[in-house]
Amino acid sequence: MKGLWDADRAQGLALHVALLGSSPLLMLQGMSESLAGRFEPIHLTHWSFREMVDAFDFDLEDYLYFGGYPGSAPLIRDEARWRNYVNTGLIEPSIEKDILMMTRVDKPALLRQLFHLGCRYSGQELSYTKMMGQLQDAGNTVTLAHYLELLGNAGLIRGLQKYAGQHHRRRSSSPKLMVLNMALMSAGSGYTRAEAQADRGYRGRVVESIVGAHLHNTAAPDCRLHYWRDGTDEVDFVVERGQRLVAIEVKSAAVPAQLRGLATFEREFGACRRLLIGDGGIPLAEFLSYPAEHWF
Repeated sequence: MKGLWDADRAQGLALHVALLGSSPLLMLQGMSESLAGRFEPIHLTHWSFREMVDAFDFDLEDYLYFGGYPGSAPLIRDEARWRNYVNTGLIEPSIEKDILMMTRVDKPALLRQLFHLGCRYSGQELSYTKMMGQLQDAGNTVTLAHYLELLGNAGLIRGLQKYAGQHHRRRSSSPKLMVLNMALMSAGSGYTRAEAQADRGYRGRVVESIVGAHLHNTAAPDCRLHYWRDGTDEVDFVVERGQRLVAIEVKSAAVPAQLRGLATFEREFGACRRLLIGDGGIPLAEFLSYPAEHWF
């Protein structure tokens, strides 16, 4: 590609070249020179709620279950075919080609197990010790943390760190697992769309997961996404931008009289913007219509 570019420049052709690829890991390896000053990485994340509404006439319930993969949108009226497409046409190629072929993974079976575990526990805090208890040949916590980072770089699942004043305390916390596209959670859940809507406990995790995925996918590069917990007090998501904080609580059912976690968080870390998403607060569809930095 560089040779073609140089030849075109020598002939005076005013071309603007864009190199597209699904695997960010590929760009990190095998480069023989820096190309300093001659490229700009532009991160394209999963399609947002508004994009799926505009392109495919999705409603909120469609997006909660089928997620933001445009290639799968024409198949949603046939859920069995849609599920097969997501599993074989999206998930497997992402793991096989975007991760295993592009970086060294000593235990590929463990990485796949970790992915499915992350989908099953999306929206929940899970310690590495508990993960090791549910995974075969789990190795050690360093291996799991590395594989979780690989899955996040491939746009599949992410482990959020606990917010703390000291950065070293964040690194030692248990991760909160989060799918980055709701199709990943739904395809392996065993639920149909109707069953997923009817199970209130599962729906609560779906709503929390979609808020986390939306925040992650739409956050500016200088934003950091966390969760927070201290004993029984918790905040579902903390968005950090410089010295500014937004603390977010997600509710899919009736809201208690006081949101104690938000109040405790503000007392400990200082003034922040506090948001309630769902019943009694900002409607979920409205929240999903704006990028993360809008709420600062």
